Amino acid sequence: MKTFPYYLANVPETPNTDLEVTDKFSGEVAYRVAMADAATIDRGIAAAAAAAGPMAAMAPYERQAVLNHCVKRFEERADELALSLCVEAGKPIKDARGEVSRLVDTFRIAAEESVRIGGEIMNLEISPRAKGYRGMFKRVPIGPCSFISPFNFPLNLAAHKVAPAIAVGCPFVLKPASRTPIGALIIGEVLAETDLPKGSFSILPCRRDGADLFTTDDRLKLLSFTGSPGVGWDLKAKSGKKKVVLELGGNAACVVDEDADLDDAVKRLVVGAFYQSGQSCIGVQRILVHSSIYDDLKQRLVQATKVLISGDPKNEDTFIGPMISVGEAERLDKWIQSAVAAGGTILCGGTREGAMLQATLMENVPKDQPLCAEEAFGPVAILSSFNSFDEALVEVNDSEFGLQAGIFTRDLYKMQKAWDELDVGGIIIGDVPSWRVDNMPYGGVKDSGLGREGIRFAMEDMMEIRNLVIRTPQ
Repeated sequence: MKTFPYYLANVPETPNTDLEVTDKFSGEVAYRVAMADAATIDRGIAAAAAAAGPMAAMAPYERQAVLNHCVKRFEERADELALSLCVEAGKPIKDARGEVSRLVDTFRIAAEESVRIGGEIMNLEISPRAKGYRGMFKRVPIGPCSFISPFNFPLNLAAHKVAPAIAVGCPFVLKPASRTPIGALIIGEVLAETDLPKGSFSILPCRRDGADLFTTDDRLKLLSFTGSPGVGWDLKAKSGKKKVVLELGGNAACVVDEDADLDDAVKRLVVGAFYQSGQSCIGVQRILVHSSIYDDLKQRLVQATKVLISGDPKNEDTFIGPMISVGEAERLDKWIQSAVAAGGTILCGGTREGAMLQATLMENVPKDQPLCAEEAFGPVAILSSFNSFDEALVEVNDSEFGLQAGIFTRDLYKMQKAWDELDVGGIIIGDVPSWRVDNMPYGGVKDSGLGREGIRFAMEDMMEIRNLVIRTPQ
């Protein structure tokens, strides 16, 4: 069993080992982690506030050097990072390696963008009264930031907050998910090897009831939260004057039109619905299939789902690992049984043992059931049919969420129509909504959040525009 410190003002400290982090497959305690109390969080915020000036004063090449060091060290520690992720999150080892590669990509993109921060020269002479005036603006760091990251991508979603902050020169305090803090703490271990100014980062696992300062403290100028909608909107209401970025949940839909390549669509749907046990906010939850191909696609998809291997995530062949907790598996199991009681049909799966829930496909589920209306966040997907593409677009929009949608079509005009009409943050053509690359703008509308991540776009949120006007006397 390994023990991890927290990081307070760049320094590792282990005043206790109160947080037990379990192996999500075996249920045994795998790591012990230091827990921060309210006084420690206050000290972290004070240190970030004091570091705002020195962080802003760093030259872009100096911030780039920090980020490049992280890239190098993450690559060197890739196997360690993947294994710890496999253990603490129950993520199949192949998926864990993929997340480590995305961690590296995210810091590499941030390193590239750190030296591209610019401004603009503006022509102010738009009328006689402005004759002799010229203008320009630059971007400056917003100041100390508060980050709260989730359990499902504990490396890369923390990276999407930390890397842009370093790129622009914002000190930060980070609260990683208590169930999966190890990845963030290894990031902290690597950052502690760099020349970042004292106090520029603190990574503080803590209980939810002790984390109020991450949201309410006015010394913090931005809150970036990734997690459930209920918690996110509540934090926004409590956040005061600071800027808030929310990356929340979804019940993503994927449309398979009549001209789709079914072999290709099935392969991608299986990945989109069931990778890392469906615990992704853009995981495929609603599959809308043209009526002319519905029976064919259903049969293929059921066959492909039945052969998925579930079990120990450390095994190379495992595709379905455990959900994050027995409680979450029980919650989703109850939703499945509720859908069955309301008339839904289980096509395959639907059984649970502890935290292991089999990959499940259903049809005929009423729209008011939680499996349709809420975020399932587990290995369940629901099939339904449509007769016209317009009907399918209406169905996709019939949701409180709006994160991403996938469209399998070869029709250019349908693609454009979907882009025009779907009320979501992103549309993926020829693939599932679960697809994301780390430099693209990513985020949602409606209950799915506010703002966009993706390095350059997160950096924009972490900066303010400062204007300069120069008058030449006439």
